[in-house]
Amino acid sequence: MSSRKDQNAAARLVREQIAAEKRRKRTMYISIAAVSALVIAGLIGWGIYASNKSTGYTAPRNTNSAGSGVVTGSGPVTVDEYVDFLCPHCKAFHDDYAAQVNQLATDGKITLVTHPVAYLDGASTNRYSTRSSAAAGCAADEGKFSEYADALFAAQPAEGTAGPSDDDLIALGKSVGLGDSFAQCVKDKKFVSWTDHVTTEAGKAGVSGTPTVLVNGKPVQATGPAIAAAVAAASGTGPTPTAS
Repeated sequence: MSSRKDQNAAARLVREQIAAEKRRKRTMYISIAAVSALVIAGLIGWGIYASNKSTGYTAPRNTNSAGSGVVTGSGPVTVDEYVDFLCPHCKAFHDDYAAQVNQLATDGKITLVTHPVAYLDGASTNRYSTRSSAAAGCAADEGKFSEYADALFAAQPAEGTAGPSDDDLIALGKSVGLGDSFAQCVKDKKFVSWTDHVTTEAGKAGVSGTPTVLVNGKPVQATGPAIAAAVAAASGTGPTPTAS
């Protein structure tokens, strides 16, 4: 009798162990499924975030296909210039050579792509690099980028100070013929996200300082003669310049 009881107890113990093992496996599978769902959801969320981050900007009219620079001219040689409107060396480059470089674009020799980056926000007390670049985007949207860039460099503040206010930037626009739509664009900060994009893309391209000039993707000295020589070489009308 006791032997049968022992057998029944053993059988019951086996059944309980099998049931417990099934419950453990069921719980494990549910947990794995839940974790997998969270991982997949996270990856989808990251993909959406990354996509929005890379495309979440509005580019002004008259920019290149990458949306990273303002285009002047349509010549066969591409000249990329990276400038920060707070950078004193950029002002010197602009004051000394902008007319010469712009003339190359006017003469149909180059496509000039100007990338107004915001590297020097920390050198002003009101993020002037970003705000001036965004305002320049507003000017580009209305076909007056070059004129407005001239005005920005003429009014460049000293590093470490507060740059011109938004009202001042609007007044500069009026001085070159920009009107109410430009003023509203500046007030709305329409192209701040574009400035972030321009600056990010410049970093990806290896640009770490301003002014930086590339002729057909190759770095050249930021001077008018060096740029003209590199353009002539790229066009096949001059000697290949030596590396600086």
